[in-house]
Amino acid sequence: MKTEAIKETMNPVYRKRLLMHRVGITLSFLAMTVGLFFLLWILGTLLIKGVGAINLDIFTQTTPAPGSEGGGLMNAIVGSLLMVGAAVFISTPIGILAGIYLAEYGEVSWFAKVTRFVTDIMLSAPSIVIGLFIYAIYVANVKHFSGWAGSFAISLIAIPVVVRTTDNMLNLVPTSLREAAFALGAPRWRVATFVRLRAVKAGVITGVLLAVARISGETAPLLFTALNNQFYSANMNAPMANLPVVIYQFAMSPYDNWRSLAWGGALLITFSVLALNILSRSLFNQKINN
Repeated sequence: MKTEAIKETMNPVYRKRLLMHRVGITLSFLAMTVGLFFLLWILGTLLIKGVGAINLDIFTQTTPAPGSEGGGLMNAIVGSLLMVGAAVFISTPIGILAGIYLAEYGEVSWFAKVTRFVTDIMLSAPSIVIGLFIYAIYVANVKHFSGWAGSFAISLIAIPVVVRTTDNMLNLVPTSLREAAFALGAPRWRVATFVRLRAVKAGVITGVLLAVARISGETAPLLFTALNNQFYSANMNAPMANLPVVIYQFAMSPYDNWRSLAWGGALLITFSVLALNILSRSLFNQKINN
């Protein structure tokens, strides 16, 4: 009888909470539905307009001249792969080492606090600002655009992603694991690299893959650094074609062939980034399950 009386007393409060819960769930479901609708709309449009441009020529021929038929995106694909590869080569060791310092040595350091603050700023900084920065300190001094300049620009975008991911992953390692390693006489640098880093290597790799996905479609920084090249070139010290800039230029052109190639390039980038995200999620979930 006492329990029923309590329920009767709490009933209005319970009803109000239940109502708010249902309203929140309904709004969340509606927001998810709207997001999925536009996502599927974008992917569907890319598939419809981009699949027709995907053929062997797009991987084996260079970008065509204005008004001509045929052609492909081989030079742009190779240029993007070279610049993204160089950016990963630059950003990965810097980002991982900085993340190790923040997690292991920067607990009470003022320098670590400043580093975290600058990293957060770089994560939210507009990419065009980073492109202008590299243009001012590199391109303007060497007097020409280049693939290296583009790599430097997008590596500055990738570094904070790797830093924050590495820092967060290392902080998930149990304190007992570190204490056990210290008890065995291991120095701090060995504990950081061979114990903590090895324990979260899947999460760190996930961060690197997310950084690659983040920089693969960047256009603004490359407009001020790598520019473009209509012909095939593997020379990183010269202007270099890349998919984001080619897509931007071809999509704005009055030529149907160029616009078709732009849709094909957009489809390639979108599904490459989607594949990288799925791979990173799979690696991270596999590590958690193990």
